[in-house]
Formats: sequence, structure tokens, C-alpha cells
Amino acid sequence: MALMDQVLAAAAPCLAGKTVEELMVGISLIGCCLSDGSVGVSYVMREELPNGCSAFPFAQQAEGKPAGEIAGWVVSGGDDVQRAIGAAVLDAASRSVAGIADDEKSGQPFGVEIGREDTVGMVGYIRPVAARIKTMAGKLAVFDHGVYLRGGAPDVFPTEQEKDLLPACDVVILSGTTTINGTIDSLLELCQNAREIVLVGTSTPMFPEGFRDTKVSRLAGAWWKNEHRREIFKLISLAAGISSLSPYMIHKNAVVTHKI
Repeated sequence: MALMDQVLAAAAPCLAGKTVEELMVGISLIGCCLSDGSVGVSYVMREELPNGCSAFPFAQQAEGKPAGEIAGWVVSGGDDVQRAIGAAVLDAASRSVAGIADDEKSGQPFGVEIGREDTVGMVGYIRPVAARIKTMAGKLAVFDHGVYLRGGAPDVFPTEQEKDLLPACDVVILSGTTTINGTIDSLLELCQNAREIVLVGTSTPMFPEGFRDTKVSRLAGAWWKNEHRREIFKLISLAAGISSLSPYMIHKNAVVTHKI
């Protein structure tokens, strides 16, 4: 079974009986609110989106629909916007998962110990995280298709080199957007030698049970302050990014318990 099918199965109890009350599709982020008042946010991957002003009619159909149906778009969606809507619904529904701790902001990123002997791979360029890891690890290799197309950045490699470099990494940081663009399963196959694989960002589905059969060791995602729904949605409508929404974010960190 593909990973995101496992995640949807794990999320089913948290989605049951809920509907999508409101949806906000911005140019950078997508926000949703479920009928229980839970807010979720996911990232918009713009590089491969279709052209045309009427390319996304499905967004208008989501409100009022069962949360489980719309969450399923993370797998069945026809483009990165439709799949990101599904991811936002999953983020909101994860508020019902018990036992997920706030990120304690320890000296190690996401609670993972990284030393000078380590080679770290990062899929999806998260600038502040990359800068922090670069001061700790012996080597950092970042893969980001969009950044590379726009001229790149230090330590950013084309995604074509993932197959050569990721198998040699001791720690791998995967953006939660890999669950949206359909690359998560193939990437995990390349990371079999890593001692830690961390899925990070607001698009990360915070359902640890869905990752028990994988090499993913930690989930580092986000919940949102539901009482600030209006402020969150207003910022999304104005093309704001995650940094603008940070006052309303609750960083979360979950260790995945694997089957023995």
C-alpha cells in the first residue's frame, strides 16, 4: 500500500462525521476549516500547475463536503492544488490525534542529533533549517526543483541527483510537500541507509500511526490557533507565506513508533 493510502486509513477516525466548512486557496498557501472549528494549512506548489483562469473548479466544490472525501484528494487529486487541499484537510483533522507534543525547540533540529560526521540530505529548501543544519553537519545536500530552476542557492542540487546522493545520507529531512507531489514513496526507497528521516512543514500529515511501516522516524508539522481563523485566512488571501502566519502556528513534533 502506498504511504499516503496508509496515512488516510490512519486519519479516518479523525475525519469521520466532519465536513469542510470553509476553504481559502491562496497563491502560496491553502487554508481550510472543518465543521468542528479545526483549522489546517498546506503549501501551494506552483511550478507544475496548469494554465488558465478556470483550471481549478474543484475548489468551489469542496465546501460542505465530507472531510474524508476531500482529504482523499491528497492521493486522487489531479494537480498539486487539489492534492494540497486534501493535505490542508488532513492537517486540520490531525487536531484530534492525542499525544502529539509541542516542539520543545531543543538544541537539535526537530530533536534529531546531528554531528560533524553526518551527511544530511534535505528535499525541499527550507532556508532557516538548512542554515542551522549547515553549522552542525559535516555535509549538507539540498534538493529543490523550483529553487534550482530559479538559479539555485548554496548547497542546492537538481533533483536528478537525489538517486546518487540520498543513499549516502545519515539524516534526511523531507518536506511535507513530498506527500502532495507524489514523490514520498520513491524518496523513502532512496533513504534506506538513513538512521533518521524527518518529515517537516505544515503540509506534513501528523498521523504517526500511518508511518509505522516506513523508515520515517519523526513528524515535525504544525497545528494552528483556531481562534485566529479569520486572521489566518485573510493573510492567505493576500498571498502571505508561512513566516507571516507564524504568530498563529503551533509547532508539533511526533516520534513514529515502528512495528517490531
